[in-house]
Amino acid sequence: MSGMGNARLFWGAAASVVVIDAVTKQLAERMLFPPHMPHRIIGEFVRFTLAYNPGAAFSMSLGPYSRFIFGGFAVIALVALWHLNRRTTPAEWLKTLALGLAWGGAAGNLIDRIRSPLGVVDFIDIGAAGVRFWTFNVADSAVSVGAVLLGWIILQEERQQHRRLLEQQAEAAPPQPQPPSSA
Repeated sequence: MSGMGNARLFWGAAASVVVIDAVTKQLAERMLFPPHMPHRIIGEFVRFTLAYNPGAAFSMSLGPYSRFIFGGFAVIALVALWHLNRRTTPAEWLKTLALGLAWGGAAGNLIDRIRSPLGVVDFIDIGAAGVRFWTFNVADSAVSVGAVLLGWIILQEERQQHRRLLEQQAEAAPPQPQPPSSA
């Protein structure tokens, strides 16, 4: 894949996440009203429950300025992800995809922070037997998948780098004397 192909993959993934996230959030606000009323999708395991998160991940809050502080962090993350993507090589298409997913998710939630003082629209509610995960959205999922994928890629790169270093050390080491054979 060429550098232009990487750009298409990055921006295509990012734009897809932003669009899907925006559409699902609009549907959630329209169809799941009022907030905090669960709608069963797959029994009690998967429910759609409209919620607004003025804070950050896991409802972390910094008070009345959370919207602006976390919005600022999102802008910084978008710039950092874009710069990381610009450093990818054509062979690193999976890294490009991971960065595009994370960028799209960060942008999707930033749009909510700008759009509404209520905060980010969340609606996917998963859990079992009274234990529920934090309510989330498509953007959160894209950030999580992108981050896990990026972490796995970086781990693989570090392993390859370590193998290469060991091979170089083995090649540079002086030959070991062989014990005399008893024949």
